[in-house]
Amino acid sequence: MSATSRLTPVPSAGPSIKLTPRPLEADLKDHDADEPQRDEGARLQFASGKGRGQYQTFMFWLLRAIAACNVLALLAVCAFLLQNGLPALSWSFLTEAPRQMMTKGGIFPCIVGTAILSLGSLLLAFPLGVASAVYLNEYAKRNAFARFVRLGVNNLAGVPSVVFGLFGLSFFVTFCGFGVSIISGVLTLAVLTLPVIIGTAEEALRNVPDTYREASLALGATKSQTIARVILPSALPGMLTGAILGVARAAGETAAIMFTASVFYMPKGPDSIFSPVMALPYHMYVLATAGTEIDKTRPLQYGTGLVLLLLVLGMNLLAIILRDRLQKRH
Repeated sequence: MSATSRLTPVPSAGPSIKLTPRPLEADLKDHDADEPQRDEGARLQFASGKGRGQYQTFMFWLLRAIAACNVLALLAVCAFLLQNGLPALSWSFLTEAPRQMMTKGGIFPCIVGTAILSLGSLLLAFPLGVASAVYLNEYAKRNAFARFVRLGVNNLAGVPSVVFGLFGLSFFVTFCGFGVSIISGVLTLAVLTLPVIIGTAEEALRNVPDTYREASLALGATKSQTIARVILPSALPGMLTGAILGVARAAGETAAIMFTASVFYMPKGPDSIFSPVMALPYHMYVLATAGTEIDKTRPLQYGTGLVLLLLVLGMNLLAIILRDRLQKRH
C-alpha cells in the first residue's frame, strides 16, 4: 500500500440514530409546568418540619414542667422539715438517749442503730450484688435460666418492704434463731437492697466498651484477670450508684426492721450483733403512733425526720464524692 493511499471509513452495521434538536421554548414550558409541584412539595415539607418542631418544643416544656414539679415537691418537704424540726435540734438532742416516756431527751441510740443497719446491709449486699451482676453479664449464656433470674431480680425490686420484713421475721428471726437483733435486720435489709444493686451493677458492666475486653484478651490476660483488672474498675463508678440507692432505701425503711431489728426503747447501745437496736424510722413511727402524749413529742418527730434526712443525704454525698473521684481516675 502506497503512502498516499487513504483509509475509507467502514459503514456501521447498526441502525442510524438521528438526533433532532429540542426547541428551548419546550424546555421552558416543561420547567414552568413542574414548578408548582416543586413549590407544593417544599411547602408540605416545611409545614411537616414546622409541626415536628412545635411538637418537640411542647414535649421539652412538658418534661421541664414535670421535673420542676418533682424538684418543688422535694423542696417543699425539706422546707417543711426544716421549719418544724430545726427548733428541736440541739447538742443534747443528738447525743442523749430518750427519757421521760420519750417526751424529752435525744436520739443518739437511734442514730447509731440506723448507721449500723444501713452500712451493715451495704457491706453484705454490695459484694453479692456485684458478683451476681458479673455472672449475669460476663458468664451467663443467653438462655431461659438467665432470663428467669433477671425476671426474678426485677420483680424483687418492686416488692413492698413489709413483705421483706415478714420474710425476715419468719426466716432470720424464727427459723435461724437470731431473734430480734442487728444481724436479722442487716440480713433483711441486704435482701431488700440486693435487687437494686444487681440491676445497676449489671447496667454498669454492660456500658463498658467491648474493646476493653478485646484488648485485654489480646494481650494475653485470662477472662478472670480481664474482669478483675479492667472491667470492674471501669464499671465501679456506675456500681456505686446502686450502692447509693441501696443505702438511701435501707436507712429509710421502717416495715423491714420493725419485725427484725428495732425495739421501742433502749437506754444504751447494742452489745453485740445479736442485740436489738433503736432506729430513726421506727423511732419516728413510735413517736407518731404509740406515744401517750403525741402533742408533746411532735417537735421530736420533726427533729427525728430532719436528722434522718440529713443522715441519708450525708451518706449519699460521701458515695457521690467517691464515685466522682473514681470516674476521674478511670
